[in-house]
Amino acid sequence: MKTCLPWPHPVLRTPAADVVAITDDVRQHWADMIEVMDAMPGYGLAAVQIGVPLRLAVVDCSDTRGQAVRMANPEVLHASVQLREHEEASPNLPYVSAVVKRPRAVTVRFLNDQGVIEERDFVNLWATSVQHQIDHLAGKMYFDHLSPLKRTMLIARSEKLRRVK
Repeated sequence: MKTCLPWPHPVLRTPAADVVAITDDVRQHWADMIEVMDAMPGYGLAAVQIGVPLRLAVVDCSDTRGQAVRMANPEVLHASVQLREHEEASPNLPYVSAVVKRPRAVTVRFLNDQGVIEERDFVNLWATSVQHQIDHLAGKMYFDHLSPLKRTMLIARSEKLRRVK
C-alpha cells in the first residue's frame, strides 16, 4: 500500500499538474488512493498526499463506504455564503487537527472516471472534504486556514507527538 508523505515534504506545497486524459495509470492511482483513504480511515485523499503530482482526488463520506467519487482536475465553480465548521486533519501531519470554516455547499466541475466532464453539488461533510482535497492539489494544507500563531503551534505539536510515538 502507498504511504502518505510526511509534512513538510515539498510535493505538499507544489501545485499539481492537470490530468490530460483518464488512463489505466490514472485509474490505478485512484485505486491506490481509495485503499489509503479507507485504511486511515478518512473521507478523502489527494494524489499529492501519496507523492503523485497530478490533480486527482477521491472523496467518500458515505456511511457504508464504497461510494468514492473519483475526480480529475476538480475546481469549485460556486460556493455557498453559509459557512460550516468541521474538525479537519491530514495523515501528512499526524496526531493533530483543527476546526476550519469552509462553505457549507459547493458546485464542483471535474473529469470523472469515465473521462466525462461532470458538475456536481456537494454539501456538508462532502463539501468540506472536496474543498480540503482541492486545497491539497493547489499546494495548500488545511492549517493554512488558521492564524499564523495557531498554524505554528499545530505543526510544532505534531512534530513533538511524532517524536514521542
